Amino acid sequence: MKLLRKIRRTGRGVGNHFVEQHVRLLPFMGPLRRYDLEKLRHDSHAAVNVTLLAVSQAIAFAAIAGLPVVYGVLCTGVAALVSPIFAASRHTVMGPTNATAFMLFSFFSVNPGLASRWSELIPLLVLMVGLFATAGALLRIADLMQYVSRSVLVGYISGAAVLIIANQLTHLLGVGAHIGDAASLVSLVAGLVKALPHTDWVTLLIGAATLGGYYGWKKWRPRWPVFAITLVLASALFGTLIRFQIPPFAGAETFTNYTMQDLAPRVPDLMRDGIFNDISALLGVALAIAFLASLENTLMAKAIASRSGDHADVNQDMFSVGMANIASAFAGGMPASGSLTRSVLNFESGARTRFASMFAGLLSLGLAVLIAASVDWGVPLIAYIPKAALAALVIALALSLFNIRNIRICLRSTTDDSVVLVTTFVATMLAPLHVAIFIGVGVSISLFLRKASKPHLVEYEFSDEGELREMGEKRKRPIPAISIVHVEGDLFFGASELFRTQIQRTVSDPAIQVIILRLKNARHLDATSVMALEDLIRFMREKGLHLIVSGASRDVYRVLKHSGVLETLQNGCNRRAGETNLFLGSPRNPNLSTRSALKRAQQLLGSEKADIRIFYDPNQAKQTS
Repeated sequence: MKLLRKIRRTGRGVGNHFVEQHVRLLPFMGPLRRYDLEKLRHDSHAAVNVTLLAVSQAIAFAAIAGLPVVYGVLCTGVAALVSPIFAASRHTVMGPTNATAFMLFSFFSVNPGLASRWSELIPLLVLMVGLFATAGALLRIADLMQYVSRSVLVGYISGAAVLIIANQLTHLLGVGAHIGDAASLVSLVAGLVKALPHTDWVTLLIGAATLGGYYGWKKWRPRWPVFAITLVLASALFGTLIRFQIPPFAGAETFTNYTMQDLAPRVPDLMRDGIFNDISALLGVALAIAFLASLENTLMAKAIASRSGDHADVNQDMFSVGMANIASAFAGGMPASGSLTRSVLNFESGARTRFASMFAGLLSLGLAVLIAASVDWGVPLIAYIPKAALAALVIALALSLFNIRNIRICLRSTTDDSVVLVTTFVATMLAPLHVAIFIGVGVSISLFLRKASKPHLVEYEFSDEGELREMGEKRKRPIPAISIVHVEGDLFFGASELFRTQIQRTVSDPAIQVIILRLKNARHLDATSVMALEDLIRFMREKGLHLIVSGASRDVYRVLKHSGVLETLQNGCNRRAGETNLFLGSPRNPNLSTRSALKRAQQLLGSEKADIRIFYDPNQAKQTS
């Protein structure tokens, strides 16, 4: 029966874990009931602006990932349409992004055996990303992302930007055929250097003109959708010259247009032979993309919330990342994440509600159908886009990823931040990106745990006025056989060994027979720290010493009781006589528990020689007992 009660109590605790701050299934229903024509007008205007940028970027990000254009366009439309249904942020616009696209490219670059099967593996990979993000939201994993240093993302994005630029230079210079498979930045740069004599000057001219036009438009009209405008103009000019074989542009590479058949859903085939082998092979990169997409979305949602005044619900937004990727998997798209550029444009264009993103998704899907239909009309729109022109625009986007201010802040703030930034950046240069991101996260969490795993232990005494004060090195203990040790900080598993070591060092003083642990400000006891406490109690008992706990909170009491360590602590106490080795804290009189613990310590020592005074309220008279 006792075991059954413990199981039932544990079940209630798990249930409460999901009830508190639970993920809402359809948070868009409230805004829908309050929707009106004024909001529709603002949302529609914002949606048009976002669509122009989103579709052009979708083509670029599909090119970065090494996928056909249709994967990016479908992801842009479907993710922007589905994510607002589940998101907390009303300005978030989801779709493919630089960071996730290049992680996808990096994975298949170092796994050429899988790269030949991308058409059947991409839907499975995106589905796994969605399931990981959804499960993470239900488990409230997004709350833990606050412990991942921002320096990780700054270092990763900076490293990814370098890799994107190096990769796109092969298209800008027209030397892709002269560079073999490059699994790292070093091999890619070495290949570029060797291929320089084979530079196609026509391709370079197209890219340079496109890049010049982009920065010219950006300086002249910074609020316009410059990326989309430049891509359209470069395609209209150079694409036409290429399509009509006008020298010297004849032979320059353009993209292949997709057809209506390519818009058919690509449902992941989960029943085929070897599916579990594929899941095993994709597990690492799927987890990495889900983590990166959720981290990107969390930081983006918080950044916009700081401007809009909204409350950022990171777990709800992580849930929307999961659902958007699941939808993208069945629609035949690539992985989706929160796009900072499109979300900021959505906010600055005056979007009032989440429906602006849904309208942008519908418009994007309409454009996707229009592009496919253009093949039947004899004017394949995508086929007019020169690869060199898009490569130049992607390089411009990558250059914008270098946030010099953020890099400077990370390098100058603390040594830990600079170590995390440099380590993550170097990892992106040497390792596949889905490995590099976790190297950065591992270093970040390790440095955080190093700080958090050092509880502050100070020996205290009572002053003549009855106040607890830190004991000076030159003062003698008022009661030589008793040591009052104040514990402040986290006592989770990372701090348990340090806690035990410091207490044992205190016990090494031969004059001490009783230690009073003040746990008033101790937090986050777990199984490891409780077992360390139990080992400490037994260690002291073997030496004929005593341990008393004072100031414990109700949470500490529950952990000690449920774990069974309370029985070890209370061993030897005459319960009928009211003896106890645990004294709970009193919010109204914080030192009362310590006074009671001191009296218990004197009882154990068989001495009543010390006068114990306690200061219980600065506005009232002192109490003497």
